Amino acid sequence: MSEVTTAEFNEEGKYLRKIRSFVLREGRLTKGQEQALEEYWPSMGLDYTPDNIDLQAVFGRDADTVLEIGFGMGASLVAMAAAAPELNFIGIEVHKPGVGACLSDAGKAEVTNLRVYHHDAIEVLENSIPDGSLARVQLFFPDPWHKKRHHKRRIVQAEFAQLIRRKLKVGGVFHMATDWENYAEHMLEVMSGAEGYRNQSANGDYVPRPDHRPLTKFEARGHRLGHGVWDLMFEKVD
Repeated sequence: MSEVTTAEFNEEGKYLRKIRSFVLREGRLTKGQEQALEEYWPSMGLDYTPDNIDLQAVFGRDADTVLEIGFGMGASLVAMAAAAPELNFIGIEVHKPGVGACLSDAGKAEVTNLRVYHHDAIEVLENSIPDGSLARVQLFFPDPWHKKRHHKRRIVQAEFAQLIRRKLKVGGVFHMATDWENYAEHMLEVMSGAEGYRNQSANGDYVPRPDHRPLTKFEARGHRLGHGVWDLMFEKVD
């Protein structure tokens, strides 16, 4: 589970823009993570700038791009990139050991279709990702802020849904997953009320885990203990 961003939202779900809206979480790097950052950042790392990136230039080709917010240690993201070489993948994570671990796994797997940011997800989305450029945005197991008084800190809010919509192509999908039922209900409520989206669930609620999202060890353990996981997939229709 990853702390996606330390950005906060007010009671109405409006993003609070502060002079310093987030803190990069340095953490303690292992030797392997440190080496991976040194070795692979030049080819796979994206340094944040407040200007739109050119995806074709970044990947050296024109292909559908999937962006994951808060990839944790990156194991699932690397597995997805390795399994779908025809797609471009971008991951964003504020926790430096997670970035190092992701780059280490990506290097070992010899994936060439993955790029990562060590930066705040909201700033990257707002400033660096071109509008209408993404085929899929992934938000897997974000911090649930399970105490009621902290619900306003949850990243899935009405304004955030519209930021994601702006970045998706028409037909692109916002894919969320959580193991907190209350957060799943919150996501469903926010996204069902969001303009310009269609729920891909036949029942108007959740979808089965799609093949492209790997089952994590954490999730497999949860299944054995009878814990639920909820996937939501909303398509941009206009």
